[in-house]
Amino acid sequence: MRHRILLIEDNTEIRENTAEILELSNYEVDTAENGKIGVEKAIANKPDLIICDIMMPVLDGYGVLHLINKHEQLAAVPFIFLTAKSERGDFRKGMEMGADDYITKPFTDIELLNAIDSRLKKVKHMQKEYASDPEGLREVLHDFSSRDALANITENREDNTYRKRQTIYLEGNHPYKLFYVKQGKVKTYISNDDGKVLTTGLYGDGDFFGYTALLEGTTYKETAEAIEDSVIIDIPTEDFRDLLYHDANATKKIIQLLSKNIVEKEQQLLNIAYNSLRKRVATALVALVKKYGNNDGSVFSISFSREDLANIAGTATESLIRTLSDFKNEKLVDIQGSKIIVLNEKKLEGMLN
Repeated sequence: MRHRILLIEDNTEIRENTAEILELSNYEVDTAENGKIGVEKAIANKPDLIICDIMMPVLDGYGVLHLINKHEQLAAVPFIFLTAKSERGDFRKGMEMGADDYITKPFTDIELLNAIDSRLKKVKHMQKEYASDPEGLREVLHDFSSRDALANITENREDNTYRKRQTIYLEGNHPYKLFYVKQGKVKTYISNDDGKVLTTGLYGDGDFFGYTALLEGTTYKETAEAIEDSVIIDIPTEDFRDLLYHDANATKKIIQLLSKNIVEKEQQLLNIAYNSLRKRVATALVALVKKYGNNDGSVFSISFSREDLANIAGTATESLIRTLSDFKNEKLVDIQGSKIIVLNEKKLEGMLN
C-alpha cells in the first residue's frame, strides 16, 4: 500500500522538486502552496504524513500544526517541519506544539527520505499489538531502539551461572538490575505465610525479566528462581533506562504491556479460583507448550518437576500427579520419569471445565 504524503510549501521550485522525489520513491503526494489550502486538503484526504514549511503566507506552519492537532482524525498524523530557519527557539516551539521532526533547507534526498521512513515506521510500531510477555518487551526494545541497541545491551556482559533451584532475586528486595536469560529456564513465584507457592511467570532463552519493579520504582513483588541450570546476564538499571526512555513512544508501549500483564494475571487467578482441577492442569501444560515449544508442530516434551507444575496450576503436588496419570490413560500426555510429553495439545487447550 502506498503512503499518502501531504507537502505544504509556498516555494514553487522546492514544492515541485520535493514532490517529484517523493513520487519517485513510490509515495502518493498531495501538494499545497499555503497553509490554509494544506489544512483543507488534510481534512478532505487524510494523509499518512505531513511535511510543512514554517514561513508561509496566509497561514504559517505553526498555524497549520495547531489546526491539525484540533482535528481528532488528524492529531496522530506524523508532522515534519521543513524550514530554512535553524534558530534553537524555532525548533523548541515546534516540538512543544507536537511536531515530530525537522528537516532544514537545503536538504538532500536521503535526508528527506530517511526522516519520512523513520516517522512512518514509528507509526507502524505504535499500531502494532505486542504480547504482554518477555517476547513482547524484546520486540518493543527492538522496534523503538536503534538497530544495534538491543544487541549491545546484552553483549560483552559477564555471564552468571545459576544452578537449578538457585534464587536470582527475592520478593521485597529493591531492583538494581535487569535480567536476561542467555540459556536456561527461570520462574517467578509468590508465596503466602503457610509456604504455599504460585508460579507467576516463566522465562526461557532470550527473555528479559525483573523489569516490572524497575519501571514501577518499587520492590520485587515475586521471587525469581532457576528451574534448571541457567546462564543469566545482569544489565545495570541505568543502561536499561537509557535504552528505554530515549523514546516516549517506547515508554507508552511498555506501559501497555504492563497493563496487559495485569489482565493476564487476573485471568490466571480466575482460572485457579473457578476452573476444575483437570482444567487447571491442562491449562498449565498448554502454558508450558506455548512458552517452551518449538512452534513447528513437533511433539512437545519437557523435564519439569511435579512441584513446579503444581505451582503453575495452583494445586497440591499429589493432586497434580493423579491428574497427570488420568491424562496419560486418556493418551493426552505420556510420562517418562521426570519428562512430560504432550501428545494432544488441542484437546488439552479445549478441555471443558
